[in-house]
Amino acid sequence: MLRDWRFVVTAAIFCIGILVSCLETSAQSIPRDVASRTEIYAIPSLTISDQQFLTGDANGKQVTVAGEFRIAQGTGKLPVVVLMHGSSGVGSGMDPWVRHFNAMGISTFVIDGFSGRGLTAVGPNQALLGRLNFIVDIYRSLEILAHHPRVDPDRIVLMGFSRGGQAALYASLDRFNKLWNKSGAQFAAYIPFYPDCSTTYATDTDIAARPIRIYHGTPDDYNPVASCKAYLARLQEAKRDVVLTEYPDSQHGFDAGLLGSNTIAVSTNAQTARNCHLREGEGGVLMNADTKAPFSYQDACIELNPHVGGNPATAAEARKAVSDFLQALFKLG
Repeated sequence: MLRDWRFVVTAAIFCIGILVSCLETSAQSIPRDVASRTEIYAIPSLTISDQQFLTGDANGKQVTVAGEFRIAQGTGKLPVVVLMHGSSGVGSGMDPWVRHFNAMGISTFVIDGFSGRGLTAVGPNQALLGRLNFIVDIYRSLEILAHHPRVDPDRIVLMGFSRGGQAALYASLDRFNKLWNKSGAQFAAYIPFYPDCSTTYATDTDIAARPIRIYHGTPDDYNPVASCKAYLARLQEAKRDVVLTEYPDSQHGFDAGLLGSNTIAVSTNAQTARNCHLREGEGGVLMNADTKAPFSYQDACIELNPHVGGNPATAAEARKAVSDFLQALFKLG
């Protein structure tokens, strides 16, 4: 009987050893770019006009947008990159960034600012959603992340593309943070990709004391880099930590090259404000600086059919630049 008892214990220990070994092997076999956990969030937000945003008027339409939180492999409180899409919504181009950041040990939070509003795209009709509305969604997402047990609230970065890049750029303004950011947290940095910088807002050189890193293409005829250079000059004159990296031969959406795309195409019927000069007027009204009249997407400066296209070499270069920046900022080992 004693020998039988010892046999059972020995067998049990052996089986447990096999099980632990299998679990360890399984854990080791999971690619680093696969999140350890995915959480989907309903984000209470507002749909408001630009004038309402600029004046702090929260009497807009209540709406629920969505966020996908992928928690990277690792333990404890992790850094996060919040990603804001452009005029075409959350597309395939977001995935290479998400996987890359997850592989670095950085969690990601992708905001969908369209589906909850019944939108799929606004390219052909940008008037469907205020130019600044995404910033409300962004601050509301920061509120969720700042109190999440797996998030380091001091290491949350905002990154956006095109219309989302515009939001990522202007979400840095002190004034907008005071009006709309109720999270108690602040982004550690802002990373806009090919944003529209054509609007001059009141006190727009008073920004958060955080770095801004802009990535843009020289031939971009959707959101021309020239307006971003003008804003950059004003920010640098105000001694702000902002850097613009400009890539030749890189169209709007050049990071589609991360998917291997190297085709340049016309974004059919998409509206571009490339020839517009906008300025915030009295009472938060966006003005056409050339006509001195309130801005409208029916203005003569609005044109159609800009180009988009990926550039694999530039995309890889930009990804490395962003990775190196985050490596240093987040103090990753």
